[in-house]
Amino acid sequence: MSQQQTVNVADLDIAQLTEVRKQLEDELTHLTNSFAQLKQAQAKFKSCLENVNEVRPSNKGKTILVPLTNSLYVPGKLSDPDHVIVDIGTGYYVQKTRPQAVKHYADKVEYIRTNVDTLEDTIQKKRENMNYLTGILQQKIQVETQGGPTGKPW
Repeated sequence: MSQQQTVNVADLDIAQLTEVRKQLEDELTHLTNSFAQLKQAQAKFKSCLENVNEVRPSNKGKTILVPLTNSLYVPGKLSDPDHVIVDIGTGYYVQKTRPQAVKHYADKVEYIRTNVDTLEDTIQKKRENMNYLTGILQQKIQVETQGGPTGKPW
């Protein structure tokens, strides 16, 4: 079992602080990218939820556009407005009733929302750490350029 050791960043030298700052920047970049991807997924599921709500019994027999790819559609007729096919991930599709599909997508949106909130808190804490670290680094650089803590060259 490994033990974690706490180090006061004020005790680190400029090279070490620069390395820690680089690691924090990398983490922030990764977390920010993950945040953007989660927001995109959430928007996709919200769109699916809206689309399921557009399939109504009153639309039975109406012509719709069926997507074959992201940019290729073919016309089709809505034959069973009470059931939809839901992509549940990794290439698996399941037939669900409209209320089941609405619940499925609403649950997905809520699950992602909780993850987005958690990730947002983590990003905020990392940014605060970055700001603190940057302040310490600037102080150390300023002290070094002024010739040390006493103002005299080392």
